[in-house]
Amino acid sequence: MNTKRKTRHVHDLFRFQDNVNIKHNMGGETVVEDRRYNSSTSSNSPSSPSTCLSHFWSSALRAKTLTSPSVRSTHNGDALLRRLGLFDLLLIGVGASIGAGIFVVTGTVARDAGPGVTVSFILAGAACVLNALCYAELASRIPAVVGGAYLYAYTAFNELTAFLVFAQLMVDYHIGAASIARSLASYVVSLLELFPFFKENIPSWIGHGGEEFFGGALSINILAPILLALLTVVLCRGIGESSILNSCMTATKVVIVIIVIFAGAFEVDVSNWSPFAPNGFKEVLTGATVVFFAYVGFDAVANSAEESKRPQRDLPIGILGSLLICVALYIGVCLVLTGMVPYKFLDEDAPLAAAFSSKGMKFVSILISIGAVAGLTTTLLVGLYVQSRLYLGLGRDGLLPSIFAKVHRTRHTPVHSQVWVGIVAGVLAGLFNVHVLSHILSVGTLTGYSVVSACVISLRWKDKAASQVSSRWTSTWREGVLCLVIVAACGFSTGLLYRLNASSIFMLVAIVIAVLASAALCFRQTYADPPGFSCPGVPIVPTVSIFFNIFLFAQLHYEAWWRFVILSIVTVAVYAIYGQYHADPSSETIVYHRAPTEDAQ
Repeated sequence: MNTKRKTRHVHDLFRFQDNVNIKHNMGGETVVEDRRYNSSTSSNSPSSPSTCLSHFWSSALRAKTLTSPSVRSTHNGDALLRRLGLFDLLLIGVGASIGAGIFVVTGTVARDAGPGVTVSFILAGAACVLNALCYAELASRIPAVVGGAYLYAYTAFNELTAFLVFAQLMVDYHIGAASIARSLASYVVSLLELFPFFKENIPSWIGHGGEEFFGGALSINILAPILLALLTVVLCRGIGESSILNSCMTATKVVIVIIVIFAGAFEVDVSNWSPFAPNGFKEVLTGATVVFFAYVGFDAVANSAEESKRPQRDLPIGILGSLLICVALYIGVCLVLTGMVPYKFLDEDAPLAAAFSSKGMKFVSILISIGAVAGLTTTLLVGLYVQSRLYLGLGRDGLLPSIFAKVHRTRHTPVHSQVWVGIVAGVLAGLFNVHVLSHILSVGTLTGYSVVSACVISLRWKDKAASQVSSRWTSTWREGVLCLVIVAACGFSTGLLYRLNASSIFMLVAIVIAVLASAALCFRQTYADPPGFSCPGVPIVPTVSIFFNIFLFAQLHYEAWWRFVILSIVTVAVYAIYGQYHADPSSETIVYHRAPTEDAQ
């Protein structure tokens, strides 16, 4: 009898182990999940609301575990091909950041900030460097695969946070791609109209703006979807072909910008730089909040991790290097533009082209149009590329249907994801005037940057969790997260008060509270030194980055705030209906590994 009981006990024990999954959530607590509950048969059975809520919460708090770098996956059929070197990554970053805006935004902001627009670009560039340092550490620390901000949030926090970051980013990418495609179509038509045969013979429904119907509800544009289709075909053919196109167009764009700077330098009148900030420093600071988005794009390098030859070394250099190149080019254009023409007389629509035309250098205007086409092409190309890699990452993890996880066997590109991205952008660009939606953009960018900065701090905690200072009323991890939330809330409060021209005393109070929360992060937490590139000044640099990002968030249009709230609610609903039952953070299709310590030395 005793033998039978022991046998039955062992059998029951193994059956229990087969039916449960023991994991650790983001706070280090053990979570036991019932595999039978997650199966398709049992998911149809009735369950109480408390059970559903419990399952939702345990699923939402799951985090992706990084395995040892010595572990290798045997399922490499869906892996991308590593063909990108350091130079390719630099060109991807520059190509994504500098579009036609370098020829327009500089003059637009200069009309308010005066020659001080140069300082605006320096301040915005410095703020972006803080974000870039955080991206560089995580790109070096988790260099294995695609995912970018989504993957970092999944690793440092939890599944639901990662899904929310993806949703906010993807809306920015989809609308942004459609808007850029329309602008590119308009510039292409402008170049064609330089030839007498095409001048004033191209209807508006082909490229210029679009033919509006139903009071502007529909705006037909034929050329924009065609351009998107061509770029999608290039991206589907392989990373080699798309990298060559991006390299050629980015090189053309940078050469034209350099020619513009040197040609304009001989026409500079230094007296135009005085007064340097005619409307005061506040306009310079406001200008920094506007031009901040001119640098957006360096994060595209982080999404190239799986196709980088030496990701741990090249990704940090690519991220920081491309950003510094952009800073230098923007500053050069600002100095030339404000030196050639007094800031009061700058043209609103095409300030740089008008400035050279006023000096009798109309050939430079043609170069600027060519540079704008090249710039918009690379920005659109890299944007479509990044979107497909994000869809690929979510498809692998089960948060989206598995079709998005498929990679072409010979081309080594996520064809299904790439075609889907092209279709979405093509429909938006071909049927709607998406320029009117520009005021709800940048939400995903600022959200993603803030979460990435928080990820740097969170992952440093995890490495030395045992030696952290204990807390009587809550865990140290939760206390740290609370401090990060306080910093973000203070950043939003300060930005809102600044926007409403409130008393500086209230802003000072919010800043002091943020400083105290940062001090708690400094003195009540213990931080590890990560392998690979290390962001300096942790936790100060990431917290300053979070504060400024959310400060900028408060400067966005009110409709952008509503978009953030509504999209977050919809995303949680989609996760509750689909994501929590299909997600698999321990998927073995691709192994997510930490950067090997010995390679970082």
